[in-house]
Amino acid sequence: MRKFAALTLVTAMVALTPVARADASVTTLRGMSLEQKVGQLFVTYVNGQAADVPHPKNQTDFGVATAAEMVRKYQPGGVIYFNNSSRDNIDTPKQIAQLSNGLQKASRIPLLISTDQEMGLVTRIGPPATQLPGNMALGAGRSTADAEEAARITAQELRAMGINQNFAPDADVNSNPANPIIGVRSFSSDPKLAADMMKAQVTGYEGHRWFDQDSVTSTAKHFPGHGDTSEDSHTSLPVSNRTLDQWRQIDAPPFKAAIDARIDSIMTAHIQVPQIDPSGEPATLSKKVITGLLREELKYDGVVITDSLEMAGVRKLHPNDAEIPILAIKAGVDQLLMPPNLGLAIDSVVKAVRSGEIPEKRIDESVLRILKMKLLRGVMLNTEVDVNKVDQIVGSNTKNAQRIADRTITAVRNDAQAIPLNAAAPLVIGTSDATTSALATRIKGSKVVTATSPTPAQIQQALAAAANADKIVVLTNNLSTRPAQLDLLNQLVATGKPVIAAATGNPYDVAYSNAKTWLATYSTTTVSMEALARILLGETKPQGKLPVDVPGPNPYPFGHGVTW
Repeated sequence: MRKFAALTLVTAMVALTPVARADASVTTLRGMSLEQKVGQLFVTYVNGQAADVPHPKNQTDFGVATAAEMVRKYQPGGVIYFNNSSRDNIDTPKQIAQLSNGLQKASRIPLLISTDQEMGLVTRIGPPATQLPGNMALGAGRSTADAEEAARITAQELRAMGINQNFAPDADVNSNPANPIIGVRSFSSDPKLAADMMKAQVTGYEGHRWFDQDSVTSTAKHFPGHGDTSEDSHTSLPVSNRTLDQWRQIDAPPFKAAIDARIDSIMTAHIQVPQIDPSGEPATLSKKVITGLLREELKYDGVVITDSLEMAGVRKLHPNDAEIPILAIKAGVDQLLMPPNLGLAIDSVVKAVRSGEIPEKRIDESVLRILKMKLLRGVMLNTEVDVNKVDQIVGSNTKNAQRIADRTITAVRNDAQAIPLNAAAPLVIGTSDATTSALATRIKGSKVVTATSPTPAQIQQALAAAANADKIVVLTNNLSTRPAQLDLLNQLVATGKPVIAAATGNPYDVAYSNAKTWLATYSTTTVSMEALARILLGETKPQGKLPVDVPGPNPYPFGHGVTW
């Protein structure tokens, strides 16, 4: 079957008004069968690194040999890339661009090609792509200009690889320090700071509203807000006990800021909000949340996408994978991300429409939103990227990224005046070989690599090495849940040697030890570690301020930070 004839008219879309663009979407919609419309609602994973090379999991998951055949068979509205061992879509920038081109060639309607490139903790595409500090680091830097520039850099490089939808930025207000899944992915525990950063990042990602080929669709997540939970929705069904008034004051502002900035899409959360919807349904499947709060109260008429439908948070109460897409559509969702069984999910929605359970008009509403978003973001105009130029673009923004990172490091205390190092033999102790080695090399020191939960033998090895060091740099990561890591730090402090502790994940670590020198990097990306090294060596001074309140044995308030 040839490409839709209606798509030929979009080549002139740059000159058209919003009304004309809407008319073009309607024209495209009218040429689609029910199965094609339903396919547009789904965003699925693909297996392998090439569109036309067979991969055994494609046969298992989709009944075809290649990713391109999967696209031709199911006609999804979009696909998502991962860098994990089970999906393994990501190798080099040029390979990603070739994969994108191959999938677009196989699709009758241009695809939304997505990934989770939040930067910082959640980064699907590593070097040589420009690495940037994550959201909480940007919150510490307080610069909306830097937040916008970080998003612009990410968008430009993603688009060069054929990726046109980024599932970022994270709009969650991380008000619970024990949150196991959000943490540094959030800009702040302060709603206003988070809202200011959201507005800046939406502008950076989406650029000009008219077919900007360096922009991507951005996605605010996870509505109505995942920042007050204490469980991981990948493995459980978390609960947020915010009242409606509390939600309006705390969780809503970043989403409202994104909507005011005309964000393209918003992702739902697989969490229960019993004070808002007593039914117990996860927000993804709750009409009170999706239609009531997002559509009606916040006046949002853009695309709503679910978080992954593979996650336990949405399947705990509804283990029937055929039922979940239907419930999500009834709640007001447009895009359905990663159903465990794509064929079953599509068939279930088609049957629900044919039986009258879901009006076809309701499907049309969602498809129109998706088509308009594709038109607006220029996806319909030019799907092929130039693989010969991708290496010139991807990784070209490292200097700007470093300037941004240099403004994010927070010095919480430097009571012992241990910084700058000015020492002949610093020792770096950390849990990651790559991060620890790179920092030790940069500051001309030695290293000991332990583990997230060091063994007694590793602790003794670190203490023995510390005996020969002038100063000790300890990289920590989530001390509150890793007592052995905290024990090592406290034993190092007890030696009387100058200890510089640096929280490389959540900044809440700084409350758990009385080390006299504490820094927070919020990230272990290359630019964040280089920013830390520059401060340790006295080449730069810390500029960041805590973007969250830090409770605990040694608490610190939002906005705290020292410099010299």
